[in-house]
Amino acid sequence: LQFTEEKLGQAEKTELDAHLENLLSKAECTKLWTEKIMKQTEVLLQPNPNARIEEFVYEKLDRKAPSRMNNPELLGQYMIDAGNEFGPGTAYGNALIKCGETQKRIGAADRELIQTSAINFLTPLRNFIEGDYKTITKERKLLQNKRLDLDAAKTRLKKAKVAEARAAVSR
Repeated sequence: LQFTEEKLGQAEKTELDAHLENLLSKAECTKLWTEKIMKQTEVLLQPNPNARIEEFVYEKLDRKAPSRMNNPELLGQYMIDAGNEFGPGTAYGNALIKCGETQKRIGAADRELIQTSAINFLTPLRNFIEGDYKTITKERKLLQNKRLDLDAAKTRLKKAKVAEARAAVSR
């Protein structure tokens, strides 16, 4: 009732401390930017949306996603296979094998970057969104309910004083 009356402009609203309002707006801004940064980082680390969805499903099911070669590793393997088919003794075959091994090391480094970024960068961001910010939201709702209770009590007190004053005047 108090909330509705406030929205209709029929009841007074106790304003929160300016410092608290500032902190709440900073928390909201931090949440929005954290979500954007998380999303873009996930896109950077895994550009394929289908693979991202697959990883998300495996994560929610608490299962490990099947291990696949990434593109540099796959290219490296193809180069090594081709080099072996041409013969390691030939210049072309030897060059393909060396390039393939290097390409596989690049792929392994890429895989390590993705894993390290997920653990050391995305996990703390996700912990903020799923932990700290949920706590902030819960406390904000609690504060809002307490404020509404306070304002409702003030309104009842004001009405009681007005009724008491009228009763005193009419005597």
